[in-house]
Amino acid sequence: MSVIIYHNPRCSKSRQTLALLQAQGIEPLIIEYLQTPPSEAELDGVLTMLGKGPADLMRKGEVEFKEHFLGKDLSRSETIALMVAYPKVIERPIVVNGDQAAVGRPPESVLDIL
Repeated sequence: MSVIIYHNPRCSKSRQTLALLQAQGIEPLIIEYLQTPPSEAELDGVLTMLGKGPADLMRKGEVEFKEHFLGKDLSRSETIALMVAYPKVIERPIVVNGDQAAVGRPPESVLDIL
């Protein structure tokens, strides 16, 4: 099983989700997405797995959201490109297992894809 977590170690929900995976005996590939953002293709794939649009995966309280997204009429690809450029707006944590993904809010929601 190859599990990936897009992780922010400063986020309590992200830390809780990682601990939950490890408690299940899973040592996921940890991608600190603020340092190593996903590519546009990877983020698009994650959104598809989640069955969500880019707006559903954004942290709307972030300054970067207000500066670069708010009030703009952006296409899906433009939005994804900006999310990659400003990864702080991407909701966290995201866990990917094969062709399934889940957002760890609450952390237990990732158990459905394991």
